[in-house]
Amino acid sequence: MSPFDVLVDYERRSLAHVAGLPEQLDAPGLWRGVGYRVGTRRLASEFGEVREILTVPQITPVPGTQPWMLGVANVRGQLLPIVDMKQFLEGERTVLHESLRVLLVRQTGGDVAVLVDELFGQRSFVDEQMLSDEDLAPLAQGRYTHFLDRAYRLGEHVWGVFSLDRLARTPEFRHAAT
Repeated sequence: MSPFDVLVDYERRSLAHVAGLPEQLDAPGLWRGVGYRVGTRRLASEFGEVREILTVPQITPVPGTQPWMLGVANVRGQLLPIVDMKQFLEGERTVLHESLRVLLVRQTGGDVAVLVDELFGQRSFVDEQMLSDEDLAPLAQGRYTHFLDRAYRLGEHVWGVFSLDRLARTPEFRHAAT
């Protein structure tokens, strides 16, 4: 894409995201979280589950770990494990590109960083946008089943509410050694 095309894309996405009115910010039935993409799925997680959002740091591979464990990175003097979330959930490695981001997630014993394909920022949903359990089924397949509680439709996209806390507590996720 040319630099002009990139700017046009930013403008299109910015205009598509309408900020809530002040009276809507704490309205009953309103849920807000951090929106991101893993593979083709658009997901959102609670603000309290995401400690920080970073660009992808330099990663040092760690031998003897699962394929989804990319390695460790030094982030401001703290060594963090870096996990390819797409590979953990779907078994397919994430292709490296410039829009990749890392979400720092709190877990017992220290933070963990999970790689996501794209960050969309804050997303807000209201109860009227919530999908039924039948409509959630196509999104909640495979390993996603354990981490998706509900989904919302916003425009043409379906957003699954993904529990990063539950992911961090999953025994398989916590034991990355082969």
